[in-house]
Amino acid sequence: VQLVESGGGLVQAGGSLRLSCKASATIYNMDVVGWYREAVGDQRELVASISSIGDIYYSDSVKGRFSISRDNAKKTVYLQMDSLKPEDTAVYLCNADRVVSQVGPVFNLWGQGTQVTVSS
Repeated sequence: VQLVESGGGLVQAGGSLRLSCKASATIYNMDVVGWYREAVGDQRELVASISSIGDIYYSDSVKGRFSISRDNAKKTVYLQMDSLKPEDTAVYLCNADRVVSQVGPVFNLWGQGTQVTVSS
């Protein structure tokens, strides 16, 4: 039972990246999924979240630049990041508040994270 992030990398300011958070085959479905980021020396910050019925939240720092979406059939949540800034540099992690899996419900499940680095 795990979440796996991918899509991070190094990009110049103004560029774009698309992150993916994919649930393992042992997960049947996910409730609210959030993308968090953690920069060196900073606290973990919620960037965006999406519920199972499509309710969406964005932090003020990314509103208008980032877009979150999900494909329930693929059990994947995406974070499209445009107009990236150096201050977006961080490890990005996805979190599911609750998943239904082969072993039953699992709460507060985190992925391992993917590094995003934006150069100026």
